[in-house]
Amino acid sequence: MTDQSSPTPETNEVQTHSGFVAIVGKPNVGKSTLLNAFLNTKVAPTSPRPQTTRRGVRGIHTTDTHQIVFVDTPGLHKPKDALGKYMNQEVHSALSDVDVILWVVDLRHPPTDEDGLVAHQVRDLPKPLFLIGNKVDAAKYPDEAMKLYRALLEGRSAETHETTLSAQNHPEAVATLREQILDALPENPFFFPRGAASDQTREQWAAEIIREEAMKKLREELPYAVATRVTNWTEREDGLQRIEAEIVVEKNAHKGMVIGAGGKMLREIGQAARKQLEVFLNRKVFLGLEVIVIPGWREDEEALRELGYE
Repeated sequence: MTDQSSPTPETNEVQTHSGFVAIVGKPNVGKSTLLNAFLNTKVAPTSPRPQTTRRGVRGIHTTDTHQIVFVDTPGLHKPKDALGKYMNQEVHSALSDVDVILWVVDLRHPPTDEDGLVAHQVRDLPKPLFLIGNKVDAAKYPDEAMKLYRALLEGRSAETHETTLSAQNHPEAVATLREQILDALPENPFFFPRGAASDQTREQWAAEIIREEAMKKLREELPYAVATRVTNWTEREDGLQRIEAEIVVEKNAHKGMVIGAGGKMLREIGQAARKQLEVFLNRKVFLGLEVIVIPGWREDEEALRELGYE
């Protein structure tokens, strides 16, 4: 991962086009999967559970003359705690300062109240909008569903496009959509250096990989009470990446569930995360995990800041 904490415009004599593109939608419609497909690499965590994405992750696609800065946002929902409010604020912030909007919907189901929340946010924004019907390959009535989503945008006067695809299984459709987005970008200098894939630090990226695997393996409501952070990263001369990380939970009972009988669950999370890290880093990884308790961290604004939600 490329460590770029803030955009730095690049001067270029050739005419260039670039812009920020927000990917929005309710939880679990495939926004992060679509982002990773656009980039042909993994910059955002994915899992079958909703609300896997908690912060706006930027993924960067650059050609000779164009640069898209995708902003993957958390699923817009009715918040139940301070973390949920933070996640929704990430969506609002992204929409206030982008050039193009991608609204991703799940064609397997008709619109819900949460889809209505998203439509309310984007309907009147004077920016190009792409309505993307995702998971078309698994939908029984995709045309009917798309009609219902389209109706939520009734009255919108700004430029609007529609497409249906499967972010996971239709790479050609994803590539075609990416080209259409490139054509919609305004004339601008590049905001990030060529070769940058994300604005995350490697520590942020690794922490999200670990949390993704925890969410996949933990049951019921516990995944939403879990946070992760990398506390140390050392690269040895032989190339081994030694990564130390914490899995943060709210209660002592949760700590026991994450560790599991004889440490079995924690080992499974660590092994799965280590495999992912080794694939993307192309290096051997030693991953050390510790489970710690921060009582009520999802409602504690100071704890949220310490965990990177600010």
